[in-house]
Amino acid sequence: MTGAARRAQLLDVGRALFAERGLEGASVEEVAARAHVSKPVVYEHFRRGKEELYEVVADREVQRLLSAVTAALDVTGVHPREVLERAALALLDYVETSSEGFRILVRDSPVASSGGTFATLMSDVARQVEHLMVREMDRRGLPAQTAPMYAQMLVGMVALTGQWWLDTREPDKATVAAHLVNLSWNGLSGMEAEPRLRRDGRPQRSRTATTP
Repeated sequence: MTGAARRAQLLDVGRALFAERGLEGASVEEVAARAHVSKPVVYEHFRRGKEELYEVVADREVQRLLSAVTAALDVTGVHPREVLERAALALLDYVETSSEGFRILVRDSPVASSGGTFATLMSDVARQVEHLMVREMDRRGLPAQTAPMYAQMLVGMVALTGQWWLDTREPDKATVAAHLVNLSWNGLSGMEAEPRLRRDGRPQRSRTATTP
């Protein structure tokens, strides 16, 4: 086996092992055993052992998911609702076709975490969503300065749903995406410009934006 082929094999073995047990639960010994090589062979390709192997595997998954979501958002002349549909489907497509990769990302850096690989990735996606939020909020007479906050909320909702769907796989992907967009889009269309919390069961007065 060539050096490149051996490295690719170790990456595949590491991907499966990290998805199954996480970084802490994995070991160089098991990587070597599953690849049918000695420990020195693993260190030959990844000098810092499992930590370096994990970093390469995780970075590869980050790039795959980020590329898919970025491609979904990088469109012109498309209705914003369809952009949301494309983004939701891109994430669910990744969950469906790269389940091991998604498990790696959320196992050691869960969606609710404020730091780590997956949290950083979702923040990057949220920044790309901001332009969509700014455009729609401005069009609806809503304060555009709140767009970054709403982008984080929207991306977090999609990410958590993806984590839930990773194991359930029901309903089907298209149905899940449709319901995600239903909540996010229709919630956006009915948003208030100056929302207020309800207290003592009584709604507070607020100015409602006009829905076109």
